[in-house]
Amino acid sequence: MKTINSTPKADGFHMPAEWDRHYGCIMIFPERSDSWQYGGYAARKAFVEVARAIAESEFVTVCASEAQYENARRMLPDHIRVVEMSSNDAWARDYAPTFVTNGSDIRGINWGFNAWGGLADGLYFPWDKDDKMARKLCDLYNKDMYDFGSFILEGGSIHVDGEGTCITTEACLLSAGRNPNLSKTEIENYLRECLNVNKVIWLKNGIWGDETNEHVDNICAFVKPGEVVLAWTDDTNDPQYELSRSCLEILESSTDARGRRITVHKLRLPAPVTITEEECAGLDTMNFAPTRTPGERLAASYVNFYISNGAVVMPFFGDPADKPARELLAELFPERKVVPVMARDILIGGGNIHCITQQIPLF
Repeated sequence: MKTINSTPKADGFHMPAEWDRHYGCIMIFPERSDSWQYGGYAARKAFVEVARAIAESEFVTVCASEAQYENARRMLPDHIRVVEMSSNDAWARDYAPTFVTNGSDIRGINWGFNAWGGLADGLYFPWDKDDKMARKLCDLYNKDMYDFGSFILEGGSIHVDGEGTCITTEACLLSAGRNPNLSKTEIENYLRECLNVNKVIWLKNGIWGDETNEHVDNICAFVKPGEVVLAWTDDTNDPQYELSRSCLEILESSTDARGRRITVHKLRLPAPVTITEEECAGLDTMNFAPTRTPGERLAASYVNFYISNGAVVMPFFGDPADKPARELLAELFPERKVVPVMARDILIGGGNIHCITQQIPLF
């Protein structure tokens, strides 16, 4: 593995759409006791279910710490690879490499990671092990790497259509803890050079209460060129309503990089999901303070799904909205099986299925 002193755009590489063919997927085995309740046992079962669903159609690698390696190897089927690799938590989307391709070769991008805001409003400290994972994974897969470690960005903050369009949120990329010395135009130029896109659509916000500063992958996702799903509620009293309505107005007045009007499919949210007192009691404190409080609303959204070669692996919440959400995704992805995973135990950690996965394109 060597570091490339250039940019993907200059070299003819681009980030492909998630529905393009994958070589495989990266996940990280959960164990952090202030993220995952009661020692992470329930979360691990949910992670394993996600890994099994993805591994039906692509090669899955799960990174586990020395302490958890044997548990991960025992819980995961033999055809899923387990490698020992240290991390601070389990969010592969945000600090595994973003992979780019020129159609015949794959390279990785190492972004800077500071736990979603660093000392300004980051979620934990230290984050040094997470910040090293992209380099280690490029070594593991023997892929050359672009090093943009001075630019703070998480994989969950971007979605692309593979045809020159990127969607992101101002709430995240313009937050004080990311790149405060860069203007919006300068940040957009990074996206254009690194992802090789020609159009960036800036949504203002994401899901209300999303502690990543409102990652785009929880509010809006491409399902095909020119088409997106948008997390939606019809409840005008819900604080999410105005955030989703703003996104809808921006999307419906936008065109993509090829001049297509954006078609928006509303993916209605479950009823607000709140953490219980019992669940909070199972979480360790951080810096002498609780990481969750009883009754706190979690950022539940069906948009946080993963598109594998053969399936769409989506979160379920035990809500009446589960079934219509699954039906819409089945309609939008007729060539793939829609696989639901009960995801409350992932959501308690702060994200969902898309957040714990990172795809590796085939070419």
